[in-house]
Amino acid sequence: MTARPLIVRCGAFGDMVMLTTLMRVVSARYGSPVDVVSSGGWTPPLLMREPTLGHLQMVTSRKTPYLLCPSQWALVRWLRGRGRGPVYLGDIDPEMRALLERGGVHPDDIVARDPAGEDAPVLWPDRWLELGQRDPVRGYPTVDVDVAPLRFPRLIVTDDERADLSRWLADTGLHGPVVLLQPGNKRTHKRGRLMTADHPKHWDAAHWATVARAVLDSLPEAHVVLCGSPPEHPLLEDIRAAAGQHPRVFNGANALPIPRLLALIERAHSMVSVDTGPAHAAAALGCPLVVLFGAAPPGKWRPIGPGRIVALGGERGAASRVSDLAPVQVVDAWRQLHAG
Repeated sequence: MTARPLIVRCGAFGDMVMLTTLMRVVSARYGSPVDVVSSGGWTPPLLMREPTLGHLQMVTSRKTPYLLCPSQWALVRWLRGRGRGPVYLGDIDPEMRALLERGGVHPDDIVARDPAGEDAPVLWPDRWLELGQRDPVRGYPTVDVDVAPLRFPRLIVTDDERADLSRWLADTGLHGPVVLLQPGNKRTHKRGRLMTADHPKHWDAAHWATVARAVLDSLPEAHVVLCGSPPEHPLLEDIRAAAGQHPRVFNGANALPIPRLLALIERAHSMVSVDTGPAHAAAALGCPLVVLFGAAPPGKWRPIGPGRIVALGGERGAASRVSDLAPVQVVDAWRQLHAG
């Protein structure tokens, strides 16, 4: 009996959002749920609601020596027990290849991501569309699929999560429209320190505060919620201070676990974000979005989804910095989201 298709991809928050494109294509072609091997505490809350997901097998580290990593042992045992089937390999590191080999995955079953040409300006969901339409050397039955409707990444928010959000908004006093600002990213903290002003994604707290005040001038009944993880609380407090401790600017760093964050994004009026995972979530959930780019090329990393998305920055390639952008550009782009 052929095992279900398997996708292997360990990535950051935004990578896992975009992986849903590959999951949907592979599931549609094989007429089956897909199993996923991945890592990261953000991955289960992002993927567990995805209807195409079969089994999610987590590994804590690929770099730790095998003898010291029980999650690698569990992965190898699981791989050995599942039988042969198509394997879509989205990771290029030799450590993952070695784990698949230990687990008895046959090379003829693997369809591997090819890093050659990855500098080309092709968005990741489009790369996953291409990979998902390839077949392993050992053929497995598939059906013809129109992949165009599967291009956008997808996230699922449940009714229970919406109800939790409604209770939290009421308890917190966040009434009226909510506009989200996402200043941080996975490298906001490095070795316990806030990113410095020379980081490509850094934008001054005063600039974020300018955007917050402009939002509240345009939408007097709105609240601005500063999004981030608990370690980013001090960064968001700097923005609140720069905004004069405005009562309608709320620091959400300690109150937004991923399921609630996704429900909030789904309901939000709009979001302004640096190029980071929650921006991809906003795009997938149809939240109108302005995304600020630094050195990462928008041609590869621009979020896509069913809503209005404006990407700013990145014009100078690797030399680009979010700090190249003036607050007035960002405010003007935000105002365009609901214009016309």
